[in-house]
Amino acid sequence: MSLNLPAGVAIDAPIHPGFETILTFEALELAAKLHRVFEPRRQALLKMRRERQARIDAGEMPDFLPETRCIRKNPWKIAPLPKALECRRVEITGPAEAKMIINAMNSGADSYMADFEDSNSPRWENLVQGQIDLYKAIRRELTFTNASGRLYRLHEKTATLQIRPRGWHLDEKHVRIDGERISGGLFDFALAFFHNAREQVAHGAGPFYYLPKMESHLEARLWNDIFCMAQDYIGLPHGTIKATVLIETILATFEMEEILYELRKHSAGLNAGRWDYIFSCIKKFHKNKAFCLADRSALTMEVPFMRAYALALVQACHKRGAPAIGGMSALIPIKNDPIANEKALAGVRHDKRRDATDGYDGGWVAHPGLVGIAMEEFTAVLGKRPNQWEKHIAGIFGPSDWLDFRPENPITEASLRNNIHVGIHYLGAWLGGNGCVAIHHLMEDAATAEIARSQVWQWIASPKGILNDGRKVTMEMVCALVGEELEKVKEHIAQQGESTDTYEQAAEIFLSMSLSPEYPEFLTLPLYEAMA
Repeated sequence: MSLNLPAGVAIDAPIHPGFETILTFEALELAAKLHRVFEPRRQALLKMRRERQARIDAGEMPDFLPETRCIRKNPWKIAPLPKALECRRVEITGPAEAKMIINAMNSGADSYMADFEDSNSPRWENLVQGQIDLYKAIRRELTFTNASGRLYRLHEKTATLQIRPRGWHLDEKHVRIDGERISGGLFDFALAFFHNAREQVAHGAGPFYYLPKMESHLEARLWNDIFCMAQDYIGLPHGTIKATVLIETILATFEMEEILYELRKHSAGLNAGRWDYIFSCIKKFHKNKAFCLADRSALTMEVPFMRAYALALVQACHKRGAPAIGGMSALIPIKNDPIANEKALAGVRHDKRRDATDGYDGGWVAHPGLVGIAMEEFTAVLGKRPNQWEKHIAGIFGPSDWLDFRPENPITEASLRNNIHVGIHYLGAWLGGNGCVAIHHLMEDAATAEIARSQVWQWIASPKGILNDGRKVTMEMVCALVGEELEKVKEHIAQQGESTDTYEQAAEIFLSMSLSPEYPEFLTLPLYEAMA
């Protein structure tokens, strides 16, 4: 099937039946316009990231920006929020796929974040079909019938939809504008916005977005300017769009108020993206020989640097009249094991109770079966209030808190094996088209895979990468364990009756990135190029 494309737009991918409903001339014309205006700025900002990384590698440590001191000191608030975003006690997240969309929107959560980023494998078919499914869901036309004939359809009352496009570092390799790849996030946003914004406004519930992986307020300014142009393009007032920013990089922590300021007409607050945050800490300071983090399981929200980050986010948001949304509890219900299931549910309760008590206005879950538990914990603190924007956190947070990277121990063989196992398992599924994978009773996405491979790299490179039994983590050790864990993963996948075709390649990519002399910035970049 061929498409009528705007001048300068090329698509190098199959156009399956139905894709023409989303890849319309008008929607692609908006994508092309936004690309032509803003792509030079995106590239300049990515260059700034590389330059700052070089300075950090040379010993510079992050601090507050002196040039934005007036933003931090002066009184201001974000613009008022629509009623649909006043109560966000529980938000459920997952890829934009028909069954997931229906189950999430019917789950009883206040909000559903449809994800084109970390929990989505960016196969062309996933991306375009996800847009089609959201188009239908917004118009309440989406249904799904499983293999046994069960029909899924949307309830009358559903969760408020928010959409997460891809981060600034990711391209959409199948679409070129004037010979250049378009930004993946810009492509995701342009299609979703053009087709759905007016419909969402008519329903009083959108258009709402989540913005990932930003490292500075200048990157937030870029999104704000894109929002303004897009709203002008289809005739919506500025401020119609509302967006929540994930604070999931260590550098963004130093610019939280500035990020809120840049998006103040369009801001819907901040979210504590905890797993990517840990990954970001490893990534930014990977050349610092004094820096080494303990087992992934020890890096909870209650260790010093994570605790300070979490409280500072609430403080920044409520100071500026913005919602503060807690991060993901990756635990999921465990079937056929009541004792393990109760332990998992207790973990979710503890996580949400802590966030609610700290002042968060809501938090994320990964499974519909956890919505009720999370809702109970937030309701116990908030009562009948939709949020607790009035709660303010005392204290001063800064570099001494956010850069206090403890604990360094323990580092165990079990955790090393777990990182390798999770990395191979997730990457194999990702290459096969699944970006949201249950592994060892946890819902894993790209962020946890990034932590897994980053810790393996760090433990090899750092003189502090020593197991609790005294052995140094080495390339030779990792090579041997990759072979062993690959066989375990393949055996598990085969027992589930699924194909193991992608797992050898996943192990090769995981190993090459773990052993690379230079730390690879993002796992998903080479993976995406390897993907058909």
